[in-house]
Parts: sequence; structure tokens; C-alpha cells
Amino acid sequence: MRPPSAGTRPAKRSAARQRGGVEALPADPGDGFVRLHRGKSARGGKPGTLVVGLPGSDADLDAVLKRCKQQLGTGGTRQARVLVIQGDHREKLRGLLEGLGHKVKLAGG
Repeated sequence: MRPPSAGTRPAKRSAARQRGGVEALPADPGDGFVRLHRGKSARGGKPGTLVVGLPGSDADLDAVLKRCKQQLGTGGTRQARVLVIQGDHREKLRGLLEGLGHKVKLAGG
């Protein structure tokens, strides 16, 4: 039987994977404002902008996400009704979403 090699370690798992892939997303208060949160959880310590409170259907949210990603030149995804944009783009997103006719508030750190 071979001894275990000294340089091997088990791979680290992110906090979201340890919890079964569930990330705590901010709740939508439903007051008509779109809120832009800054967060790092479950993204390996990298910043992300969370867009919460957008009205419309799933297709409408996908269209807004696509437009945001194109305008900012970055990646992103949609988790339920929350848009997750890679990087801290709260100020740019504020201008973009206000241009689309939404009332926007900056929220969280």
C-alpha cells in the first residue's frame, strides 16, 4: 500500500455548496422600488451586484438582464427574481435602470 502523497489536499468547497447550493438572497419588500445590493457571498469573495424588486414576467427579467450585461460588458445570471451581475456596478446600473423608468435605491454596504 502506498503512503498518501504529502502535497494532496481535498478541494475546498464554497459556503454555498456546503449549504447545499442555497445562497441567501435579499427579500423584495414589494414597495415599487428596485434595490441594488452589493454582495460577495457564494461568489468566492468576488463582488457582485444584486438587483431586487424588478417588476414583470420571467421573460421581462431576462430581457433586462441581457441589456444590463451588454451595457456593462460583464456577466450575470438570474436566480429566481433576483438578477446577479458580476462586479460592483451599482452606480452604472442605477442610471441604466432609471433610464428604463424604474425607481431605484442603493441598498446594503
